[in-house]
Amino acid sequence: MDNVKIKARISITRVVFLLSLTATVLALGVVVLISGHVREKSVHDLARDEARQTSTLVFETLYAAMRKGWSKDEIGDVITRLQAALPDLSIHVIRGRPVIEQYGEYANDAAIVRHDPLLQEVFASGKETLLPSPTGIRYLYPLVVKEECLACHTVAKVGDINGVIDIVYPVHALKVSLDYVLNTVLAYFFAILLLLSAALYFKLKIFVARPITNMVGLMQEIIQHTDLSRRVETNGIIAEVADLSDYFNKLLRTVEDYQHRLEDLSIRDPLTRLYNRRKFDEFLDHEIDRAQRHGHPFCVAQIDLDDFKNINDTFGHPIGDLALKELASVLYREVRRTDVVARVGADEFSVLLPETTMEEGIAAAEKLRQAVADCQLGLPVGGVRITASVGLVSYPDNADDAQKLAIAADVAIYKAKRSGKNQVAVIGEGEDATVAIFSQGEMVRSALAEGRLVPFYQPIVAAQDGSVAAYEVLARVVDGDQAVCAGDFIESAEELGLAGEIDAAVFDGALAAMAAGKLGDAKIFVNLSAKSLTDRERMMAIPRRLAEAGVAADRVVLEITEREALPHFGDIVAMINELRSTGLGFALDDFGSGFSSFLYLKYITVDYVKIEGSFIRHVVTDERDRIMVEHIHSMARRFGMITIAEFVEDEATMVLLRKMGINLCQGFHIAVPKPIDRL
Repeated sequence: MDNVKIKARISITRVVFLLSLTATVLALGVVVLISGHVREKSVHDLARDEARQTSTLVFETLYAAMRKGWSKDEIGDVITRLQAALPDLSIHVIRGRPVIEQYGEYANDAAIVRHDPLLQEVFASGKETLLPSPTGIRYLYPLVVKEECLACHTVAKVGDINGVIDIVYPVHALKVSLDYVLNTVLAYFFAILLLLSAALYFKLKIFVARPITNMVGLMQEIIQHTDLSRRVETNGIIAEVADLSDYFNKLLRTVEDYQHRLEDLSIRDPLTRLYNRRKFDEFLDHEIDRAQRHGHPFCVAQIDLDDFKNINDTFGHPIGDLALKELASVLYREVRRTDVVARVGADEFSVLLPETTMEEGIAAAEKLRQAVADCQLGLPVGGVRITASVGLVSYPDNADDAQKLAIAADVAIYKAKRSGKNQVAVIGEGEDATVAIFSQGEMVRSALAEGRLVPFYQPIVAAQDGSVAAYEVLARVVDGDQAVCAGDFIESAEELGLAGEIDAAVFDGALAAMAAGKLGDAKIFVNLSAKSLTDRERMMAIPRRLAEAGVAADRVVLEITEREALPHFGDIVAMINELRSTGLGFALDDFGSGFSSFLYLKYITVDYVKIEGSFIRHVVTDERDRIMVEHIHSMARRFGMITIAEFVEDEATMVLLRKMGINLCQGFHIAVPKPIDRL
């Protein structure tokens, strides 16, 4: 299970709905809060106005009565009638000091003032006062003495407070009326707000959520079907959403363009614009399937340009590239529309000829060869002519699968080259051995490319006590649980020029094992092919590589045979002496197998002599082999060399070699070659 936690996600439609709902609730809450404040303020303001008007009315009524000369009882009767007319109001008239002094006290006015701080404040300040409460509003209206009041109130003077009208005005009726109005307004407002929120929700859903949802759906379809040709419709009216759709479509077009380019690069050679090897192999597999279903033959022409390396070396690679492009055009013009032309190597081309017999294929191949030979390449350096060798193979005559066809084509090319170049060659009877060589070569190439050509190690032990003195490093091709011995492929590899690559792979693997300390203090014996021995640059680099890896040079012994040494004897002798001076050891392998073996000991200074295995295999039962081994060992000892007996396959041989004084032994009786992880 994947331990990565996926965060909870919510659709954009739900987000839009929640945003609309949240906005509606917040707006309604704000309006309710504001309406409550407005309601309270409106109630207070209306009550104040009503109380002021009532106070003014009471004052004017009382003033009119007093101007007529009414008695105190008559004025009290007026107040009672006012309260009866306005039953919800509480009206009291409290006399002030000037009136009490002139007309006397009325209903304990002085006591009422003493127990009411608010009345005291109004008498003192002469200012009207409004005091709200949950049930009503108390309004205190002071009666300030004016000039016209002095006619009756002779004790008072202008500015005195003759009294206070105390009115308690109920607000219940106002609240009910105002609540009805406000609630009606709120209801209409809430209904309109809901309609606006719904409209906003559907607008956002249609113009924002739906385009994004469509885009997501399109992305899923593109991922599922890998169809980059799909596009999002950009008919929205919201600029940002339309821009998002436009840029998404532009991104799709860009990715689609890059996909087409990558697809083209994956199947086309960028220089010649012909198909590459990968695509050619696909066409070949398809043609094999068609041929098997319909029972018709086809041919493959492998074209290798003759000495094309000279053009690159003489005129440079840019001129070589121009030549390849022009040759590709020539080949493409000369084939049928149903044929497939591909560049499969640096200077190699392949042509697939569907539904073509061998006779028709030879004619087509000859036509291609002649077209190349007749073409004068118009290059910046002048007219250049080039020839081509063509190898032609037929299905199913020469092979019945793609791999075997490729090997057969290589064999045909090899034959054309060896026959003088600039010709068409086919595989004839009696060439199975050549096909086998190329099959083994293909196996080695694949193993080298895939890292399956690895070193195996066979112990070389001291004859006296059996302690491991060294390991011989042997090349093996690993195929699953099987390991192919070098003897099964080395000759083919040498024939095809792969021996040097094998030597390099084996040496690199052994050097890495030694640097990692996997072989302890033991030495290694490494076989060298003629290809490696004649590559002076590679040979002289060995001491430097050993130093870089931290491996002492005296732990490495290079094995050479008579066959490798003889063609370049003088150069090899000088190189051996130079390398031995760095600490490297050398061994003569298969000593005694050639007529010149003993002569080599006179001219080549080596450290070890490995006695030919055919002498060792029968040394116990064959007197002549025993004499040969004894003389080789005696001579080597006198030259100061160490002898190694190969092919030790039983204990009796081991005992006899020990008695002879042989220094080191190796063979299947001691141990079979094994990979490094099984030592």
